[in-house]
Amino acid sequence: MSQAASIDPVEIDRFARMAAQWWDADGPMAPLHRLNPTRLQYSRARLCGHFNLDAGDLRPLAGLRLLDVGCGGGLLSEPFARMGASVVGIDAGVENIAAADAHAQAMGLTVDYRAMAAEDLAASGVQFDAVVSMEVIEHVADVAGFIAALVDLTRPGGALLLATLNRTPQSFFSAILGAEYVLRWLPVGTHDWQRFRKPAELGRYLRQAGAELRDVTGMRYLPRQGDWQLSRNTGVNYLAYAVRPA
Repeated sequence: MSQAASIDPVEIDRFARMAAQWWDADGPMAPLHRLNPTRLQYSRARLCGHFNLDAGDLRPLAGLRLLDVGCGGGLLSEPFARMGASVVGIDAGVENIAAADAHAQAMGLTVDYRAMAAEDLAASGVQFDAVVSMEVIEHVADVAGFIAALVDLTRPGGALLLATLNRTPQSFFSAILGAEYVLRWLPVGTHDWQRFRKPAELGRYLRQAGAELRDVTGMRYLPRQGDWQLSRNTGVNYLAYAVRPA
């Protein structure tokens, strides 16, 4: 396993035990499956706007080199590949990468999956047009170092897309007590509320690393529909769009 400072062995082990269930929409990853359409809606719009691409095209991200950090089983990597991007997916969990690679092959998709940490890939000097890391920041041990690696991996003029949880009373009752203890959407202990980051904190980490936070948009759950939508309320889950200046 990588010795990168952001890697938390406990978190890696937790997700490794669920690796075989990444693509089970009714299994432990069900919350991510429900989140995916909203995350992709935001990502498509922001990337097309940033790179002046046609969002209505069947493969709007064609020509972009995109990195999915903390890709897990590939729930985001595969849709990005279907949108035409050349995708590299990295994850510190070997089991997650094996599950992601097997599923992509079964779907006939080409995704370059690698079991490694963001810091290790950044050290190679490689850069991408877009770097995506969603529902990962709240699981890393060194947020500043992790964000710095993401910015290093983004080419000048490139874009970063992030998603995480806000540290508010609302998120404690919703994401911890509600999702883990009451509704049992997630295994108890999946999240540590102290690791949630406020948008202002995320913006500070990005500025320190040389990037600019351009947008923060919330996501809210619709119980009756059983899905999510974009929202102005960033009190629990939120998405962020940042730019590394040219």
